[in-house]
Amino acid sequence: MAATELEPASTERGIVTHVDTAEVPSAAWGWSGESPRTFRIAGWIVAFILVAMVIGNHKGRVEDIYLIGFAAAIVGILVRDSFLRRKPR
Repeated sequence: MAATELEPASTERGIVTHVDTAEVPSAAWGWSGESPRTFRIAGWIVAFILVAMVIGNHKGRVEDIYLIGFAAAIVGILVRDSFLRRKPR
């Protein structure tokens, strides 16, 4: 194997990563990459908090429009993601 080629990390728990542990030290523990489930949960929590912020001491409705609009955009992204995850590649 040439010096520039990377060897995959151990296949512990069936996870194979092609990240060089010299560049990303946390890859040796399996911490490299994204966590889609965590992002989805965080998205739902943020959308809920945005809708909950409508209840407040503000007089105008412009703030409500922005809060509900951003919450609807987040929910739309999450729903689209759930449909795309079910669709076979």
